[in-house]
Amino acid sequence: MFIIYWRIRKCQLSQLIMMCFVLSVIKVYWESLDSNVLGHIKSYSYRLVNNLDFISANLTISRKEAQKFSDHRYLINHEQKCANRDVMLLLFVKSSPENFERRQAIRSTWGNEVYIERALGVTVRVLFALGRHPRPLDRKKLQQKLYSEDQRYQDLIQQDFIDSFHNLTIKLLLQLGWKHAYCRHARFLMSADDDIFVHLPNLIRYLREVDRAGVKDFWVGKVHRGAPPIRRKDSKYYVSEEMYPWLLYPDYTPGAGYVVSSDVASRVYQASLTLNASLYIDDVFMGICANAMGISPQEHVFFSGEGRAPNHPCIYDQMMTSHGHVRDFHELWKHATDPEVRRVSSGMFGSLYCTLTKFRLLCLQHSLDTYSCKAAFL
Repeated sequence: MFIIYWRIRKCQLSQLIMMCFVLSVIKVYWESLDSNVLGHIKSYSYRLVNNLDFISANLTISRKEAQKFSDHRYLINHEQKCANRDVMLLLFVKSSPENFERRQAIRSTWGNEVYIERALGVTVRVLFALGRHPRPLDRKKLQQKLYSEDQRYQDLIQQDFIDSFHNLTIKLLLQLGWKHAYCRHARFLMSADDDIFVHLPNLIRYLREVDRAGVKDFWVGKVHRGAPPIRRKDSKYYVSEEMYPWLLYPDYTPGAGYVVSSDVASRVYQASLTLNASLYIDDVFMGICANAMGISPQEHVFFSGEGRAPNHPCIYDQMMTSHGHVRDFHELWKHATDPEVRRVSSGMFGSLYCTLTKFRLLCLQHSLDTYSCKAAFL
């Protein structure tokens, strides 16, 4: 009897120790759990019972106050870049002054305007949006290099603000304002980072279909829905409650790469004229402006957002964007535009092969930051 009692007590003691261990682990990781999983649960719950119009209402300021965010003089400009041309797409690449090699790689691959016009039969204007270099000691020398670069390529648009992560919203305003002033007739506007690969042939085919259908309120990319602000101070994307006190952001597309129709670009620009642009997460500010105008983003499964797409012909056949490229632009451009890509996926057997391949790459080896599993079946 005593032995049985002792065994029961021993079992209970083991359970108590295990419970204490589990509670200790939960306590240690509670803060990170709260900021990630619970943060998303809170934001989705909040979204179910609240209209987000109050966000833009609370951020509304006078035009005079808002002007300070966009009233920067041009250091380099090309007012006639779109003049007298039927521009299908105005493509702004957000670049930093020192990223000459990235700009050069883009010019010689997917951003080559001459190739686009000859091969695809449309006019695309590719421009690089810049501010001033943040380090005063390097600024003068680098600025001379930028003048020389622009004299040769005539594709830099630079304003007199410090080029930094915390001024990305100002760079967004540069793009919206430049289109409104100098390229209002362009049918689409794309904003992209300078470490993104854009499959222009696929994108142009897609935009032609959208254009023929006369689609309005068009805003496409990888969509973040119900995302909560990041409150961890060690994060690059930290936003204080003082700056943004609400539990979630309006829906938005990551600034790595997205496309809007001309009417959306115009309406978002108008919204930006009376909104507080001190929030430095530019893609979120874009979402706030769009939400104020009643515009919602549409998910396209072949926009990769912040992620890098898998390297495979079956992926290239439908690829729109892939993020995280610096030194492999030429190699990727060569492989992604190879005529063999179309042949691999053509016919019944090619289609079946690519479906199985994409299922393996996107579903079995899936990464949240790139194409979703459902892209395997499209």
